[in-house]
Amino acid sequence: MVIGKEKIWSLLATVTDPEVPVLSVIDLGIVREININGGTTEIVITPTYSGCPAMDAISMNIKLVLLEHGYKDIKVRTVLSPPWTTDWMSEEGKEKLRKYGIAPPNPKQQVCDTRLFEADEAVQCPHCNSYLTKRVSEFGSTACKALYTCNDCKEPFDYFKCH
Repeated sequence: MVIGKEKIWSLLATVTDPEVPVLSVIDLGIVREININGGTTEIVITPTYSGCPAMDAISMNIKLVLLEHGYKDIKVRTVLSPPWTTDWMSEEGKEKLRKYGIAPPNPKQQVCDTRLFEADEAVQCPHCNSYLTKRVSEFGSTACKALYTCNDCKEPFDYFKCH
């Protein structure tokens, strides 16, 4: 079997995040490296948070997809430094988040007039695109998201926090 990194990258694009199933591990930017040494394939990943509970499932799913395609000796190694940042997410992944109803991370922390927006950061509602939003809780459905509501459409939504 011809082993190529491009094929492995395309296979990893099918491995989804169990907490946000519209995103692949490639969209998230958590795959750092692919190393091929003899018959061993090593995938190096960095979690979005050091205690992310989804990483065990992601590691297992990476191994499963590679096993299904003929790779036999697979190692998934977790690296914490440098820490993951939302800058590593793909633009396609950010758009997938928006369509799924989760506000994607802003390109940088945007400080706004809290008299108008009731938050330190201007977060756009993924439902109606309004910036008149309010953070309800620092933590949403997972530790990597915050819970917001929109003052215009009144819908709650998660915001994938920058870091």
